[in-house]
Amino acid sequence: MRILLVEDDLNLADAVCSYLRAKAFIVDAVPSLAGARAALASARYAAVLLDLHLGDGDGLMLMPGLRMLPERPIVLVLTARDQVSDRIRGLDAGADDYLIKPYDPAELLARLRAVERRRSSVESATVRLGSLEIDLGNDQARVRGVPVTLTQKEWALLRVMASRPDRIHSRETLLDALYGFDDDTDSNTLEVFVSRLRRKLGRSHIQTLRGLGYRLVPGDDPPEAVAEPDT
Repeated sequence: MRILLVEDDLNLADAVCSYLRAKAFIVDAVPSLAGARAALASARYAAVLLDLHLGDGDGLMLMPGLRMLPERPIVLVLTARDQVSDRIRGLDAGADDYLIKPYDPAELLARLRAVERRRSSVESATVRLGSLEIDLGNDQARVRGVPVTLTQKEWALLRVMASRPDRIHSRETLLDALYGFDDDTDSNTLEVFVSRLRRKLGRSHIQTLRGLGYRLVPGDDPPEAVAEPDT
């Protein structure tokens, strides 16, 4: 999941970004409406965490544009404790939920996952594809019942594909899940991570559709016993 945090409190933004990145999310943080519009024009986001009182305007001014996106992101409105009217305005404008400041980043993540489950066509937080089992709620993957150790980048890539296992995921979508604006990427980076996932999960679980992208499918071949760097 790639997340856009629109927050002008830099200390809070740093704390939220650090927590979510440690959980293998890609987070881009901007302090203004102008920054948010620029980010939304250049990347696809699964969720937007939206402060309403920004230096250059009301955060809800973003909502019409968010509703017009082909895949509307989850929107969580961030409000001060005494601003009940802001919460009502945010929900009426189409936000999925709200969070009262100051908040614990762990609660933010729990609310994101709750909205994601409500939206998802997958009834359970656990996805099963042949011998592969992916527990999205607890960030775990198992092959034939045996836990698989994944790096943060590998889990970020697997999470995107497992959240919608019926879809073909384009190269651009998967790269968005792996890297933020400040990260450098090589032209073959995605293929490297896909190859590493195949070795750990079993090669038949990730199908390549030439010119289209990748898709998770049921498979039963065993993973390879390999050691991978923690990146």
